Amino acid sequence: MRTYTSNTPLQAALHNLRRGGQSIAFVPTMGSLHEGHLNLVRKARQLCDAVVVSIFVNPLQFGPHEDLDAYPRSMAADKQKLFREGVQILYAPTVEEIYPEGMTAQTQVHVPDLGDTLCGTSRPGHFDGVTTVVSKLFNIVQPDVAVFGEKDFQQLSIVRKMVRDLCMPVKIVGVATTRDEDGLAMSSRNGYLSLQQRHIAPVLHDTLNSCREAIACGFDNFLQLESHARMKLLQAGFQPDYFAIRDARTLRSVTEDTEEIAILAAARLGSTRLIDNVRLALNPVSDWGMLADG
Repeated sequence: MRTYTSNTPLQAALHNLRRGGQSIAFVPTMGSLHEGHLNLVRKARQLCDAVVVSIFVNPLQFGPHEDLDAYPRSMAADKQKLFREGVQILYAPTVEEIYPEGMTAQTQVHVPDLGDTLCGTSRPGHFDGVTTVVSKLFNIVQPDVAVFGEKDFQQLSIVRKMVRDLCMPVKIVGVATTRDEDGLAMSSRNGYLSLQQRHIAPVLHDTLNSCREAIACGFDNFLQLESHARMKLLQAGFQPDYFAIRDARTLRSVTEDTEEIAILAAARLGSTRLIDNVRLALNPVSDWGMLADG
């Protein structure tokens, strides 16, 4: 595995791979790699000849009172994990390499609507930081495929829209959330949890599942379901940011045309902000039609 910290030698190496006929998959990360990240790498290896992983803790997506300085960093351990997974190239740029003129002078990419709700409301500017750095990384690496986790479903939706809207020649692939045995979605921030908080944390996923089961059984008072879920989280010790039942495609309110529901939640447990989601397909008309026609 070769490690690059600047663009020019990285792009020369990638040019040689393409000239040799190799396709390139890209997995952008902020490091502190866990099994969820490694599952993204494994998916990338299935899809393309060569895998590029980036590790960059992007300051542009952190708010003024968020955990940029405390965000976990473990470069040596991360390199070992990536080497064992057969990654060919690691790109680990400095902040100066990504933002040579500073962040205030940086042209930014804004995805309207999808980026202005849920986490976009509680973390203003966050998704602009995400889409800006992802677009820069796409331009630097120029991958055929980029792989993202579904744990941050809103982020995945925003990246997909950005790629469509800006006609970027990269295929976006989502990978199902990797979970611990008790259902907690794996996250680099889980390491912030105390032992007691770690025992409580799976309640977030349990609450999402309970809501999905209620909808699957025909309960359609979504406001009541959201209110009940927030109360359950509060009673467990969380400080809910949001618990929302949305159209999975638009992240707007569910309508009669909604084909898939996304149930999304963000909540703080102590100082740690956790996010998770589950989804539910609605009205499988095509399946019914196939049965009827058969």
